[in-house]
Amino acid sequence: MTAAGLNVRHFTHTDLPEIRQTLIDVHADALADEMDDPFNQRFPWFVDHWGGRPGFACVIAYDGDKAVGFAYGAPGSPGREWWREHLDPAPEKHRTFSYSELAVIPAWRKQGVSERLTRALLEDRDEDLVVLLVDTEHPRVQALYESWGFRKVGKDQPFPDSPVFAVMLAELPLP
Repeated sequence: MTAAGLNVRHFTHTDLPEIRQTLIDVHADALADEMDDPFNQRFPWFVDHWGGRPGFACVIAYDGDKAVGFAYGAPGSPGREWWREHLDPAPEKHRTFSYSELAVIPAWRKQGVSERLTRALLEDRDEDLVVLLVDTEHPRVQALYESWGFRKVGKDQPFPDSPVFAVMLAELPLP
């Protein structure tokens, strides 16, 4: 099992009705031990929120017909780059892609799937920067993003019931 053998397919906003349940199922499998958390149970709302954006981009990795992981996000709204409050001075570049979600089922972890999905999602983006949030309780995940060119610029808790997240930023294209 290696990430190189997976079929990574690209999807957009118009594909959401076709892929919505796949995203929800992979997420539930990836977070099976944490699905009693009300925040994680709200994932379908996040799929609809992000998938409802016209610039929504998603990649799903398949092993044959089985989805084993996904990554998605959408361009940030100009003038609403909330992450800028963590930097002084903020970068001159401003067009930002908001990388919202990455999930890989347990059987496919540590096979390079996360990096393959991340790079597939972010390749050929028009934006200058990419921002994402990582649960501060997962320092190894943060270190993984750092190895791909992201840097921690602050912390945020966007919802009262969400974890505290490390705010991570990278220039595009990734190195």
